[in-house]
Amino acid sequence: MKGTALIAGSGMLPGLLASALRAAGEPFVLAEFDGHPATLPEGVRGPASLTFRLERLVPLIENLVALGVGRVCFAGAVRRPALEAELFDARTASLLPRLLAALRSGDDGALRAIVATFEEFGLEVVGADVIAPDLVPGPGVLAGAPTEADRADAGRAAEIVAGLGGFDLGQGAVVAQGLCLAVETLPGTDAMLDFVARTGAGLRPDPKGARGVLYKGAKPGQDRRIDLPVIGPETVRGAHAAGLAGIAWQAGSVLLLDRAAVVAAAGAAGLFLWSRPS
Repeated sequence: MKGTALIAGSGMLPGLLASALRAAGEPFVLAEFDGHPATLPEGVRGPASLTFRLERLVPLIENLVALGVGRVCFAGAVRRPALEAELFDARTASLLPRLLAALRSGDDGALRAIVATFEEFGLEVVGADVIAPDLVPGPGVLAGAPTEADRADAGRAAEIVAGLGGFDLGQGAVVAQGLCLAVETLPGTDAMLDFVARTGAGLRPDPKGARGVLYKGAKPGQDRRIDLPVIGPETVRGAHAAGLAGIAWQAGSVLLLDRAAVVAAAGAAGLFLWSRPS
């Protein structure tokens, strides 16, 4: 079987996927953005790794094909790079009009354009859940017990996230007592939770009422192979600091990183974790 390439960004996901591939005995290549090495556990980096820039995307893909790669998985957060015109090779430069148009259309459009380029070279692009299915929980409560008020807030937040999805703004919202305290935008979930921690107490109508819920879900029509929402231990810490009652997410559409640590942290903080049916 041909190997897998992990196009690695920041965070825990590249290490978790590399560990899963290594445990399964599957060969893999790690491709890291220049100046942004992935953080991997000791001993799982693998025999082959590449460093690349987006300005040389075509040579990267050709290198992967030459190494026997048959499928590609995008793993981890990636900041939009500043493109430097003098670094483009001729073949990647020919893709520039398409890439720039995609970048202007939002994160989803940019990722889809890059995915399409890999596919044009015969590479299969797969989601993280294909490599490590256990990262995507099915429906159920993993910690604590959401109240009826919490469930209502989660439902309201799910509607908001779905409504914002068409604008490619983000994949999360915080709702308390039916009111939207914040939505996720380009700075991400941690920044949203920090905002709620600083301002949320004054926004809740009833200080003794429901404390609020963080909800995360995929955008409507989102390509599930790329940029699925992520929840990890840091998310639990942020939700606790924001004074929320718990975290809910769209079952089957969110990556739960380091489940044992997330569940333990939620239990210690008194937060519920609810993988909510769509």
